[in-house]
Amino acid sequence: MKLEHHKQKVASLPRFIFRMGRYGVFTVGLITISVLGGTLGYHFLGDISWLDSFHMACMILTGMGPVVEMTSPTAKVFSSLYALYSGVAFLSITAVFFAPIIHRLLHILHVEQEGNER
Repeated sequence: MKLEHHKQKVASLPRFIFRMGRYGVFTVGLITISVLGGTLGYHFLGDISWLDSFHMACMILTGMGPVVEMTSPTAKVFSSLYALYSGVAFLSITAVFFAPIIHRLLHILHVEQEGNER
């Protein structure tokens, strides 16, 4: 996932779209792993149904909050740790997805700035 150096030309549109696809696939993979881990934890440790576990994992991962009350101490510890993980994961996954867009924008601005200096 190497990006252009600031002295190189801006990547072509097809190359940029391909790059966005790679980053998108990686992002979907991170989301899938995160939701799967939360779903399994809520199902087995929280003793709730698969659908409710999936719903709970998705709600916590996106920062919306819990929808089912955890009753056992083990479930509460898992839910707390998953909430902490989710806060970091959500921001990190968002950064991974937007990285190529921000890089391209900054690269274009840098190229335009160099063009004005000459």
